[in-house]
Amino acid sequence: MADSTVRHGEGGATRRDVLDVVTWSALAIGGATLVWPLINSMNPSADVLALSSTEVDLSQIPEGVGITVMWRGKPTFVRHRTAEEIQEARDVPIEQLKDPQTDAERVTAGKEQWLVVGGNCTHLGCVPLGNKPTDNRGPFGGWFCPCHGSEYDTSGRIRVGPAPTNLPVPEHSFVSDTVLQIG
Repeated sequence: MADSTVRHGEGGATRRDVLDVVTWSALAIGGATLVWPLINSMNPSADVLALSSTEVDLSQIPEGVGITVMWRGKPTFVRHRTAEEIQEARDVPIEQLKDPQTDAERVTAGKEQWLVVGGNCTHLGCVPLGNKPTDNRGPFGGWFCPCHGSEYDTSGRIRVGPAPTNLPVPEHSFVSDTVLQIG
């Protein structure tokens, strides 16, 4: 019976060793080829990535007016505040607030005229009124939730009503003087 292994010099590799390396290499490459589509399918799709951020053209929003934009499937308020609204928000004694936060903590330094807040009442998720100048903004000039009567000031802070916390401030940045990116 002939020996199928051929030794090449002292301590050299046999034909079986070479075939083992080739076989395991082919299996590894084939396995990676099969597994990669599965792993790649776990990445977020283009429509999900599109929801992760949104850009807003600020040049179209007159002073004293707010707009509602959709971000991550929820309303988000962007308001161009007047100098009076900014001053009112700054003048509120912090001890009068249910959820104490200064106006400076809720806006971007140098861009105080722009307030960006989540557009759902923190009580039960209703959408408060107040973006249009003709809307009922409540006695604090911000937003009024018609569902249960929560009233927010010009900084989106809860002042009266069952809402437990201020309107949330989403992550945002200013791409330029006229473009805001939310998310």
